[in-house]
Parts: sequence; structure tokens; C-alpha cells
Amino acid sequence: MNNYEVLYILSDKQDAEARKALIGKFQALVEGNGEVSVDEWGSRKLAYPIQKKSTGFYAMIEFDAPADIVKKLETAYRRDARVIRFLTFRLDKYAAEYAAKRRSLRSGKVEKVTEEVKVEEVKEN
Repeated sequence: MNNYEVLYILSDKQDAEARKALIGKFQALVEGNGEVSVDEWGSRKLAYPIQKKSTGFYAMIEFDAPADIVKKLETAYRRDARVIRFLTFRLDKYAAEYAAKRRSLRSGKVEKVTEEVKVEEVKEN
């Protein structure tokens, strides 16, 4: 099992529900093999126009899987017209450790922010 990271850009023309469904579809393809982490970066301006589009919705999936899953995932990206671009990386052990630290820091920050909000609400009441 290898560690992979896939960054893909979706068309900005769809609504939030369709986008969530599409991200869930891609996540379902890699689930069941190990840990899966999805990070939605949001809508951003592209560096250059792609298919006459200047903005796109960025998302990243980190997962553990055998190589044949990656081929199936990339085939799904190619077949879906809403995917503008995608790039798959196989992470070495150092990059995998860094990605795990980044995920734990990101989740720690989220927990810290929610705790601060709860403390502020209690102080207000």
C-alpha cells in the first residue's frame, strides 16, 4: 500500500450540492483501503485559462491504496467533464509523515477555534 495525494480542480459552474456529491463520489472510490482525508480548498483563480475557464474549485484527497485504485480514480477523473485538471502524487515516507503532521495541525487548529468560540459564548451569557 502506498500513500497518495490527488489534487484536482472542478468546474465552478455547479452548485455546492453537486460539488459535494462529486467529491463524495471520488472519495468513495478510494475508501475501504485505509485512511482517507479530503481537504476542500475552495474556489480560486486559475493561473491561466483552462477550457475557457478562469476560476475553479480546488480539492485534495490523501489516501493509502494499491496502485490499481489510482488507475481507476484517474479514469473517473478523465471521464467526468466537470473535472478540469488533476494531478496524482505518490508520497515517499518523509512526505507521508509531513502530510500526517499537517492534517493533525489542521484538525488541532479547528478544535482550538471551536473551543475559543465556546468559551466566548459562555462569557457572553
